[in-house]
Amino acid sequence: MANVDVVRACMESYLAQDRETADRLIAEDFVFTSPQDDHIDKAAFFERCFPTVDRLRYQKVLEAVPAGGDDVFLLYEYELKTGGRYRNVELITVRDGRLTETQVFFGGLVRET
Repeated sequence: MANVDVVRACMESYLAQDRETADRLIAEDFVFTSPQDDHIDKAAFFERCFPTVDRLRYQKVLEAVPAGGDDVFLLYEYELKTGGRYRNVELITVRDGRLTETQVFFGGLVRET
């Protein structure tokens, strides 16, 4: 499976809250960083971040493209149940068919033009 496909499959497992599939797609030494989480490990990711899908009205992948080497850029848009539509970008490293690192860059509120 191509790295882009691994990233898409992991995102789908998050949206479906399919922990078993996500666990297979995420390496044991996985590191997750966002403006709210500084280099947390796989266990902390599953505790803090994975169960947050219930706050979303929807989320969809806009782009998933190779970024050189083992990296993939992922651009997605989501709307919160409380209102507001946002976009984030992630730089995700995939090795041997598993995510080893995710760096999340929060975007701002999407404004209609």
